[in-house]
Amino acid sequence: MGDNIIVSKTKAFALRIVKLYQYLITEKKEYVMSKQLLRSGTSIGANVKEAMRGQSKADFYSKLNISLKESGETEYWLELLHESGYIEDKFFDSIYLDCQEIIRILVSITKHQKEQ
Repeated sequence: MGDNIIVSKTKAFALRIVKLYQYLITEKKEYVMSKQLLRSGTSIGANVKEAMRGQSKADFYSKLNISLKESGETEYWLELLHESGYIEDKFFDSIYLDCQEIIRILVSITKHQKEQ
């Protein structure tokens, strides 16, 4: 499997997370939640990439499930940072929609894998 939609979307999302992290630590001086966001937000794509090189269907499915869990955690940190005033509405809306889109895609893929 070459690069596909979920690989490219999660990589682009990870890059947005890195930029958001840099903004949060330099401009907002927020170091705790932003570090959690960085860890979970970049882990999504890393696990998707690993899944593409999975040794078996079970390995592929397992890595995608980890990506899905990390997506949920990322969604939580984004909500917390937004609701505590660290992320402005306009930027939050955009990155949050991206996160939800990734979750929808991962749910779809993992459901399809489960049915096979």
